[in-house]
Amino acid sequence: MRKTLKNTSNHPKLKALIEKYKIPPEYLSTNRKMISRAVLLGLFIAFIPMPFQMLAVLAFIPFFKFNVPLGLAMCWLSNPLTMPPMYYVEYLTGSFVLGMKPEPVEMTLDWFSHNLDNIFIPLYVGASLYSIFGSLLAYWAVNHFWRSSVHRDKKLHRDDR
Repeated sequence: MRKTLKNTSNHPKLKALIEKYKIPPEYLSTNRKMISRAVLLGLFIAFIPMPFQMLAVLAFIPFFKFNVPLGLAMCWLSNPLTMPPMYYVEYLTGSFVLGMKPEPVEMTLDWFSHNLDNIFIPLYVGASLYSIFGSLLAYWAVNHFWRSSVHRDKKLHRDDR
């Protein structure tokens, strides 16, 4: 993955696009820190049940430097196909943590509009847990595997001499 990102970032068409639209290069940087921050932020937002998740990722641009396209892509973990099971598991987890008995869920808009008061707090408690721990775990994994990849490449390079 590291090599693919490095090769893609040096592509002439991408450089022409950056120059044409005057995109700051740090928003497209493919180093370990920028990639791991993008994964952290994108997944953190992805687990939170809210509309306009991509806009939430973009709202962090003035405060953090991260690879913006990857951050936007990571928030698409929660897409129309994955949202119902993802939010259901978050609701069950939140109910368990709060010691509440989960309501039987029907996957209809009518049911959600009538029961939003009952499921709101358990859903967001579960979402907070998955958001925090899931994004931190992914951040650690990206850093760990990136460093081990660099270490392995350096060792192979030393052994070839």
